[in-house]
Amino acid sequence: MLYAFGFERVGVVVSDLYFVDPNPLPGQETPELGVRLELRIFERGELTGSIYAARPISISRPLWRVDLLQDAEAAPDTLDRAHHHPHFTGWDPGPRVFVEELSSDPLAWLARTLGDVSSLLKETSISPAQIPASDVDALRTAAPEITDTVRRLLQRVWSGELARPTEGTGPEAATSVRVSWL
Repeated sequence: MLYAFGFERVGVVVSDLYFVDPNPLPGQETPELGVRLELRIFERGELTGSIYAARPISISRPLWRVDLLQDAEAAPDTLDRAHHHPHFTGWDPGPRVFVEELSSDPLAWLARTLGDVSSLLKETSISPAQIPASDVDALRTAAPEITDTVRRLLQRVWSGELARPTEGTGPEAATSVRVSWL
């Protein structure tokens, strides 16, 4: 399942996730599942056709990511591997940053973080020039709706409906990242 919240220049995408790390950290060898949220650049294309034509919109590179993940074999609502990536180099995330509140009260942490974009920018490598003031306001306003979407996706992951492993048993399945786009 993929949700997108688009603003003028940036947006947020939220999806369920099943992840098998080919190079796991010690103690994290089992698959992970949960919800991924990314702050991304959104790009508007030129109209092609009449004034009634749909405008192309591209969801481009990530600026920041939070992964509300847990051991796929753990009980629901464990979130023992929840972390965020405050830095990206192009499309690649920096190291995982574990914050206690991401496991203990992830929705409160997420709502607070999305509601205070200025603090988020200070923690990341995002230049304030990349996010227009109107987007900062829109993101703050949308934070409760985005957080509610994450809550609903987590419930669907924990019920077993979403974040399912890919089919197959070959090497490609062992290193898979599966995001459901329905």
